Amino acid sequence: MKLDTKHLRYLTPEDWRVLTAVELGSKNHEIVPTSIIDRTARLRGGSSGVNRSISTLAKAGLIGRVKEASYDGYRLTYGGLDYLSLHTHVQRDVVYSVGHRVGVGKESDIVMVADPKGRQLILKIHRLGRISFRTVKSNRDYLKKRQSRGSWMYLSRLSAMKEYAFMVALREQGFIVPEPIAQSRHTIVMSFIDDALPLRQVSSVPDPAGLYAELIGLILRLASHGLIHGDFNEFNILIQEQKVEKDVAGGESGGSNGTDDEEVILVPVLIDFPQMLSMEHKNAEMYFDRDVACVKRFFERRFHFRHDEMEGS
Repeated sequence: MKLDTKHLRYLTPEDWRVLTAVELGSKNHEIVPTSIIDRTARLRGGSSGVNRSISTLAKAGLIGRVKEASYDGYRLTYGGLDYLSLHTHVQRDVVYSVGHRVGVGKESDIVMVADPKGRQLILKIHRLGRISFRTVKSNRDYLKKRQSRGSWMYLSRLSAMKEYAFMVALREQGFIVPEPIAQSRHTIVMSFIDDALPLRQVSSVPDPAGLYAELIGLILRLASHGLIHGDFNEFNILIQEQKVEKDVAGGESGGSNGTDDEEVILVPVLIDFPQMLSMEHKNAEMYFDRDVACVKRFFERRFHFRHDEMEGS
């Protein structure tokens, strides 16, 4: 589904209380009885106020009534979870405005947002329901020992929590990844790297061998920390151009504050971590080899570079 914020500004505090009550009730009920929503929301207007908010939320598609249920109740929709998450980010002064969607993946939506100071950020919304549960569970190290209980929304929330934790840990270890700013439910707010391109959009590089070696080095560095990316490919690697001063023999450059004193280097930025695996995973070797093979295959296809050329040189 696509994030739709047109109803966001019109919800009253009572509507938010009722929507939160449905979320809380969803922890123990697939369909939350209206009586529990009423009891949890505890509106001053009583049941009539709860029913009024339920009607508003249902019309906005944030909750849904299940006709086949043996009792009167509602379930939280992905739209409702989106609104609760956004509301939390707004209340915490993390997000001020929501822009357009800039990316769609198998398991997430990427949306441009801005903070109260106008700084552009990325909102990543995890949506695991787009692929099968069997695929999700087999590819997620942290779900290995869990039962299949819970909804897609629960699994999406868990995926966001784990990805946020990985991003924080990787930055602490010096890996170049987007800055994780906040996490709420199934969403992550992170820095927007505006001067980088996905590797898949890069048509040529001045030194394919150097970039290849750096990417393989990243895979090995992750492994030295006990981790495997699990989806290390041209879609999940950004390439950022950085200007650095030339390292001229003798300690001084011959130019004078001009571009002659600078050179451009390509810096890989890793993204997308919910599928990251431990080296202890039973299929660790297969995922590690697959990450390496993805890099090899892309460089052969895009840059006509083979890794054995390095070995033979």
